[in-house]
Amino acid sequence: MNRKNIVLCGFMGCGKSTIGDLLSKKMGMSFVDLDAYIEKKENKTVSEIFADSGEEYFRKLEREASKELSEKRGLIIAAGGGTLTFKENVDVLKTSGKIILLDVPVEVISDRLKFDDTRPLLARPDKEEAMRELYEKRMPLYKSAADVVIDASQSPMQVCRDIIKCSNEY
Repeated sequence: MNRKNIVLCGFMGCGKSTIGDLLSKKMGMSFVDLDAYIEKKENKTVSEIFADSGEEYFRKLEREASKELSEKRGLIIAAGGGTLTFKENVDVLKTSGKIILLDVPVEVISDRLKFDDTRPLLARPDKEEAMRELYEKRMPLYKSAADVVIDASQSPMQVCRDIIKCSNEY
């Protein structure tokens, strides 16, 4: 398949994995969650990688995975929350696809992540404050990386319809 990749980006909890899986079925494309791809290669969870080897090592794995996946076509890729905060990853992923930002207000993200204890960067006593600070820091980077911005506070089906509509335009 020679179809361009669709790279979903956005803050943790915005629905990249949920939308990516649903979209892959609707579009007949393969879905790859970048974090799951790294976990499989390392045989460890992202949390374990952070704990054992640190964030810098994880970011190196993320760069390698971004490059590997950008060499393929016909994929829907759910980028990790930090992936597209690095220009190198943005540039390499744009070589084979379009980047779509799943935009969700911070209040909705906060509600979605309320009971989630799997996020290494939020494993702090001040989880809510940490999440909001990270959101404010990352959103401008996501917006500058994105080719298209989609309101992802809608239903997953509507988000998929919006993505399919705009993907038919390129």
